[in-house]
Amino acid sequence: MPRSKFVAHPQRRASVVTGASSGIGAAVAVALAAAGHPVVLGARRVEKCEEVAAGIRAAGGDAHVRRLDLAEAASVEAFARAAEDAVGPIDIMVSSAGHAEPGTALTTSPKEFAHTVEVNLLGAHRLVAALAPAMAKRHHGDLVFVSSDIIRTPRPLMAAYMASKWGLEGLVRALQLELEGTGVRATIIQPGQTLTEMGTDWGPDTTAEVLGEWVRYGAARHSHFLRPPAVAGAVIAAVTTPPGTHLPLIEVQPEAPIERDTGGTP
Repeated sequence: MPRSKFVAHPQRRASVVTGASSGIGAAVAVALAAAGHPVVLGARRVEKCEEVAAGIRAAGGDAHVRRLDLAEAASVEAFARAAEDAVGPIDIMVSSAGHAEPGTALTTSPKEFAHTVEVNLLGAHRLVAALAPAMAKRHHGDLVFVSSDIIRTPRPLMAAYMASKWGLEGLVRALQLELEGTGVRATIIQPGQTLTEMGTDWGPDTTAEVLGEWVRYGAARHSHFLRPPAVAGAVIAAVTTPPGTHLPLIEVQPEAPIERDTGGTP
């Protein structure tokens, strides 16, 4: 029988991951399970989460799936209850779900703008409200939030997304102050351009326009994109750093392609 890649862990920490149906969220769920933690995957696309969870279980991990819509308060509350019923008190929460619709501040409809903020900011706070107070009472836990380097390098045609991520980081900065002395850590993961399913429904013309504007404004300096496991590695670094140590912000960037000397050959 092949040896499982999942290993025993001296402290199994019950974990939840939002946006776990694909991309960064799915990679984080796999990484946490590989580290020996039971994990609950949450997203609207339950069937996609089940595929990720099946892979985790096949490798010897402990994975559970529960439906989650961060734009609905009742869904978040139900998810938190179901997650704790499945794996026990949650000790690691990773907020990875995100929504992005290209558009300028002048042309994005208030409804679409509000929906982006609803998912990326208010949804994250709903999850905090449902899970973090119990962590503080137990004096142990990690809250990890996947943000974006859009905070540091504004990207055109991303007005609502940028506003929501600024708000998210403001929320986490407030949490970091409030959680001092509780034993609970809040960490921002700030990835650069990452190859995920986000944006795959924009259409080729829109995608080309967005990328073209990013290049024009210097927001995309080269062609390499991060892969989700690279961002998941940063999450693992945050939650495994020893007690007494806090990584409040981790920025992850793709390495530029190697420029090879062709000796003048085209």
